[in-house]
Order: sequence, then structure tokens, then C-alpha cells
Amino acid sequence: MSGIGAALLNSLDIGLLLFIIAVGLNIVFGVLNIINFAHGALYMLGAYLAFTLINIAGMPFWAALLLAPIGVAILAVIIDRFLLRFIYSRDVADSLLLTFAILLIINESVRMIWGSGIHVVQPPDLLAGSVDLLGSSVATYSLFVIIIGLLLLAGLWYLFNRTRVGRIMRAAALDRDMAEALCINTRLVVTGVFAFGAWLAAVGGVMAAPMRALDPGMGDKIIIESFIVVVIGGLGSFPGALLGAIILGLIHGFGGRYLPEVNLLLPFVGMALVLLFKPNGIMGKGASA
Repeated sequence: MSGIGAALLNSLDIGLLLFIIAVGLNIVFGVLNIINFAHGALYMLGAYLAFTLINIAGMPFWAALLLAPIGVAILAVIIDRFLLRFIYSRDVADSLLLTFAILLIINESVRMIWGSGIHVVQPPDLLAGSVDLLGSSVATYSLFVIIIGLLLLAGLWYLFNRTRVGRIMRAAALDRDMAEALCINTRLVVTGVFAFGAWLAAVGGVMAAPMRALDPGMGDKIIIESFIVVVIGGLGSFPGALLGAIILGLIHGFGGRYLPEVNLLLPFVGMALVLLFKPNGIMGKGASA
């Protein structure tokens, strides 16, 4: 039971962190209809800004958790205003190409500023150590990630279903022309949604920094996992992002413990099976057809 409990908690830890990151990718696609290939680079930038604020500027982790995502969101506003706004009315493939170029620019900028070496961020003293839970020893920081993931999940659900801002975002996603006819500033909505998606990616980056070594390729790895999440759950689906992240977390958590030899292959096998039987994702548009 202790092994199963540890695998389950590890799955929740991985799954909820992936949810924080992948849900931003899904929100951007659902509202703006663009596939943001640079989402992983924004996640990486959040982690590197946290490293700078904590290890170089000497700020506490909590300040980095607040400031780094805001800095990435500001960069996202600049990217939207000067680059992305020209391709919103074009084919989705154009957004994929442009955001891939942005990904390359950010990756090279990170190498120029921080170098190609590996950097490490220590968890805050308050979250150091471990606790006994479900018959196994669990890192306190992992429990913190799970709690923050659940809080963000509840907050996002409330935002989309119980607030005027959420209704405006959903209206813009369904019919932008009709939203404009109702005097909704869709230009502001588009910029705000892209910045919000980048903020979520950066929050994931800051949260991941004490758990994973920082290197210039970390964004490439996470964007692949984020795409697996949205393919499994359904591109543009908020519940699908949660379901896909939990499924991928379970694959990593239990696969890493019981099938370590093939663990790296299991996410791709899961994605292939979903594409075979549910091409739109388990909860994507048309998934019930």
C-alpha cells in the first residue's frame, strides 16, 4: 500500500502541475483559436526569472512566485501587440509557425542571458523536508504543489462559470463578431487571454523550478507533454485539460514506479490510443459523436 500511495501522490503532483501549464495552452486555443507553440518557452522563462529573483536578487520564493509570472505576462502582452495580432484572422497553421519562431527566439535569449548550464532553485525553508502520508514519505513541497493546483483548478472553474469576465471570454470564444456587436472590447479580451495563458505557464515554471533542474531545453520538454495533455483531454476543453493532465500524471506516477523501462513511451502510447478511438480527445468538441 505504501508503494501505491506514493505513486498516487506522485501522480497527483505531476498531474496538477501539468494542468496548471496545459490549461493555459487550452484557454488560448479555445478563445483565440491559435496553437501557442511558445507556451513551453514562457514556462521556461518563468522558471528562469524565479531563479534570478531567488538566487541572484536574494528575494524569497514567495516574491518570485508573485513577480515572475507578472513579468512573463507583460512580455506576452508585448508579443500579442507587436506580433500575434497580425495572424489572428489567418489559418491556425500560421499561428503555429509564428509561435514556433517565438519559441526559438526565447530559447536562444535564455542561452545568451543565463548560459547553457544547469541551474537549481531550492524550495523555501517552510516547505523543505517531508511528511508521512498514505504510508510513505512525501516531500512537503510536493504537497504544496498539489494544494496550489487544486486552488487554481477551483479558481479557474469559478472564473469561467461564475464571473462576468469568464462569460465575456466564453462569448469571445463562441462568436467574436457577435461579442463586438454587444460592445465587448474583443481586442482587449484577446490580449488579456493571451497574457493570462502566459501567466499560467509562468506560474507552472516557478512551481517546477524547485523540483526540476533548469536548462534551456526544459520548455521543449514541457510543450510536448502539454500537447499530449490537450490531445488526450480535447483541444480547447477546460475539463479535458484536467482529465488529460491527471491521466498523464497517473502514467508517469505509476509507470515510473512499476514500468520504468518503458515509462518514456507510455504517454505517447496513451496519446496514440486516444487519437485512434477519440480523434477529438476524450472531452473535445465532437468527442461524443
